[in-house]
Amino acid sequence: MSIVLDILLLLTTIIYSYLESLVKVFIPQRRKSVAGEIVLITGAGHGIGRMTAYEFAKRKSRLVLWDVNKHGVEETAAECRKLGATVHVFVVDCSNREMIYNSVNQVKKEVGDVTIIVNNAGIVYPADLLSTKDEEITKTFEVNTLGHFWITKALLPSMMKRNHGHIVTVASVCGHGVIPYLIPYCSSKFAAVGFHQALTSELAALGKTGIKTSCLCPVFVNTGFTKNPSTRLWPILETEEVARSLIDGILTNKKMIFVPSYINIYLTLMGFLPERAIAAINHLQNIQFEAVVGHKTKMK
Repeated sequence: MSIVLDILLLLTTIIYSYLESLVKVFIPQRRKSVAGEIVLITGAGHGIGRMTAYEFAKRKSRLVLWDVNKHGVEETAAECRKLGATVHVFVVDCSNREMIYNSVNQVKKEVGDVTIIVNNAGIVYPADLLSTKDEEITKTFEVNTLGHFWITKALLPSMMKRNHGHIVTVASVCGHGVIPYLIPYCSSKFAAVGFHQALTSELAALGKTGIKTSCLCPVFVNTGFTKNPSTRLWPILETEEVARSLIDGILTNKKMIFVPSYINIYLTLMGFLPERAIAAINHLQNIQFEAVVGHKTKMK
């Protein structure tokens, strides 16, 4: 009898969830305030990280900006201060675990307990697998995946103590579907998405409902990391648009943030299509960007 009741409860929950989602389409969701929150953003000297810092600055958050590029992160900080935010700058290599832990300790002493983490720092080496250097593969995982572990481990205890915080994982649509000549990048982003999902599940199991999680998964973004990207089906996004979608997702506690949002539908359909159809769609997309193929730079 217990299993029958559990199944009925499951069906009721599924129906309720669909109705709730339908209602949310027509009713604006309540947005939380991030004023006064201490926000750590990695990779803040450029691209999505910089634009996200601006969005938090507009909302009067206290900013802790990390980047390996001192000049870039100081430029971001200067603009955030013009917007009225209090900003603390740290030069940090997010592939270096010891530097991460030392910098977190410094942040705690000089600023306080971080309440929002935006794990944004990332790196990509567009090339076929045989042209990719071993150290480039290692670096990709150190920055795109392992850095998320070290930063979150260091900052999570204070969040758990107060049952308050928000952890943002900046991943990619490449964390849900693959693209040739980006094997290390795609693999690291699959791992980042898995990190987000597993962390979300673990926090729920621990009863830490006050700690929210979000995962950002955009398509190609015009950051300069991937040169001359183009595709027939996806737009090439600007960093401002992605940052606005990210801050909107954070303020509404959205778990998975796809940019553009219809990519979610595309990925769902891909899970049901046969391999031949998926191959035809990939051919139709005609994704191109500069990559090293056979030790030569080609547009692929």
